Amino acid sequence: MSANLEAKKLVVDEIKDKLSKAKSVTFVDYKGLTVAEDTAMRREFKKNGAEYKVYKNKLMLLALNELGIKSAEQYLNGTTAVAFSYDDEVSGAKIACESATKTKKLTVKFGLLNGNFVESKEIEELAKLPSKEVLIAKLLGTLNGPASALARVLNAPTQGLAIALNAIATK
Repeated sequence: MSANLEAKKLVVDEIKDKLSKAKSVTFVDYKGLTVAEDTAMRREFKKNGAEYKVYKNKLMLLALNELGIKSAEQYLNGTTAVAFSYDDEVSGAKIACESATKTKKLTVKFGLLNGNFVESKEIEELAKLPSKEVLIAKLLGTLNGPASALARVLNAPTQGLAIALNAIATK
């Protein structure tokens, strides 16, 4: 086998490995993006536990087909970059959609969510979800609400007694 073919097989294996590990994958068209915009976006991805890479469309298509994902063929043309989100499902999609809004040059093509093909509209909806930390804080607030209310109700009679005794003491 030629060295070039072996190198391509290694790249396809690398792509398959990353696709398998990622919780979500966002495919974008980056045509017209400047180096500065691309660098800033890459930093943002890295800071949020995601990875932004550019692969050849043919190699990406081979990896997707080997993983049984067939719907991507029509989208893999032109300039394509991939955002692999490893920590959570939302961060990669959120950064890609924020960059698309900010630069007006980036467009979301499609994505994968837990190994399943999703359209660009679904990726944009995913990006609108709050971060994991915000969701946990909301859940804790909801769980803490009834306990706080119970504590206030149980504290009310003793507080009322203290107010009454204080009023008598000041007379």
